[in-house]
Amino acid sequence: MPTPTDLGLPETPAFASRVDDELALRLYRSMLRMRRLEKRAYDLFLQNLVKGTSHLALGQEAIAAAFGEAMRADDWTFATYRGHAHTLARSVPMEPVMAELLGRSTGLLSGKGGSMHLTSVEHHMMGSYAIVGAHLTVANGAAWSAQLRGTDQVAVCFFGDGTTNIGAFHEALNLAATWRLPVVFVCENNFWMEYTPIDTVTAVPRPAADRSAAYGLEPVFVDGNDVLAMYDAASAALARARSGDGPTLVEAATYRHGGHSRADPGKYRAEDEIRAWLARDPIDTYRGHLVATGVDEARLKEIDDDVARELDEATEAAKAAPPPDVDLVERDVWADGGASWRN
Repeated sequence: MPTPTDLGLPETPAFASRVDDELALRLYRSMLRMRRLEKRAYDLFLQNLVKGTSHLALGQEAIAAAFGEAMRADDWTFATYRGHAHTLARSVPMEPVMAELLGRSTGLLSGKGGSMHLTSVEHHMMGSYAIVGAHLTVANGAAWSAQLRGTDQVAVCFFGDGTTNIGAFHEALNLAATWRLPVVFVCENNFWMEYTPIDTVTAVPRPAADRSAAYGLEPVFVDGNDVLAMYDAASAALARARSGDGPTLVEAATYRHGGHSRADPGKYRAEDEIRAWLARDPIDTYRGHLVATGVDEARLKEIDDDVARELDEATEAAKAAPPPDVDLVERDVWADGGASWRN
C-alpha cells in the first residue's frame, strides 16, 4: 500500500490551519476521550466483560473529533460499525456507551445493541450500521427531509474505503448530487478493506476523491490525521450543504493502529508501513503541536486527568449496572412490541 509521502502527505501532520485556543483544546479533549475509551474497551474485552465483536478506530480520531466540533447539534451522524468515536463526538456521555459495550441495562440501547449498533437519537447519532454501504442511502433520506422542511440541517455519513466499491456508494452519490441534497459523505480511508489493500482492487489511486468528478463534485482529499485540516474541510463541506449547494465527498487519509476487529492481529501489514503511520499518530503529534505553539503542558495534563477520571467513573458505573431484563427480548422487534400483529 502507499506510504504517507506517496500520497503527498508530510511525514507528520502539518497543522497549518489556525483555530482559537478554546476550540484547539476541545479538539484535543475530544480525541483523547475517544482513544482512552477504546483502549479501555479492549482491556475489558480481555477480562471477558465486553461481549460480541468490536471494531476500534484507534488512530482515526481526528476525523470524528473535527466533524463533531464543526457540526450543529441538530445535524445528523450516520456511522459504520466502527462508530465509538463518532458517538462520543456527538456529546454522548461515556457511561451509556461503556454500559452498552458491556451489555448492561443502562447502555444506550439497554444492552441490546452492543458495539456495532451504537445509536443516540437524542444526540442525533442516527446509528452505527453493520451492513457495508447501507447507511449512505439512509443519510440521503435524512438530508432530503431537511431539504423539504427547510431546516438547514445536514446529514454526515462516515464510511470506510471498502464502501467505495459497493453499489450503494455510487447510487447514493448520484442521487445526492442530482437532488443537491444537504449531505456530506466522508470516506475514512485507512487503506485496508478488512484484510485486503484497497489499491489492489480499485482502478483509481484515491478511491473516493478520484471518483468525485463522475458526480459533478470537486475532489476533496484531506490528511485525516491532521485534526485542524479536518476541521477546515468539515466546516467547508457543512457550509456548502447548508447553503443549498449540495453534497461534498471528503476522502480523509488515515490509518487504524490495530487490525480490522479485535480478533484480528493485523499481521498482514508490513512493519515499515505500521511505523510510518504510527509516527503520524493524530493525538501525539497534535499534542506536540499545541505545546510548540505555546499551550501550557499543565493545561494539557489537566485535560488528561479529567478524561481519565471520566473514564474510570464510567467504567465502574457500567460494571455495577444490572444486565437487561429478559422481557426486553421482544421489545423493539415488531411495531407493537410483539409478533401478534402478524396474525
